[in-house]
Amino acid sequence: MPTEIERKYLVDHKKWEGLIKPTGKLYKQGYILSEERRTVRIRVTNDAAYITLKGASTGISRSEYEYTIPVNEGNEILDNFATSLIQKTRYNIEYAGHTWEVDVFTGDNNGLIVAEIELQNEDEQFEKPEWIGPEVSHDSRYTNASLSVYPYKDWK
Repeated sequence: MPTEIERKYLVDHKKWEGLIKPTGKLYKQGYILSEERRTVRIRVTNDAAYITLKGASTGISRSEYEYTIPVNEGNEILDNFATSLIQKTRYNIEYAGHTWEVDVFTGDNNGLIVAEIELQNEDEQFEKPEWIGPEVSHDSRYTNASLSVYPYKDWK
């Protein structure tokens, strides 16, 4: 079974702004199913689309199946079946042998910047860049599925 193992962190805005970054990629994603133990997501960029099924989390691991679909079908599925949406720009930053995926959210989640690192196992050691802030891996509010229905702008 394919397994995703990732840790998630907040990003220090001031240090992030000063960083020289590669070009980001705009992501639009919506959720067809979003429950505690499983999600079905559609993600669309300018040149690719994916359907992703994720299982329940155990620690920082969970099953994940992802398949490429035609972009026009991804947009149609988002328009006709998604119950909630988010938009973000993703930057892939290489650092100390790992790729950090940094998501800068827009819309109702504007102001939120989150970085994720995928690991080979839950105990894998890695070096954090200076712009990484507190870990939020175990805070479900920071999942994209949660942000799509309970956006950052509504947090108090």
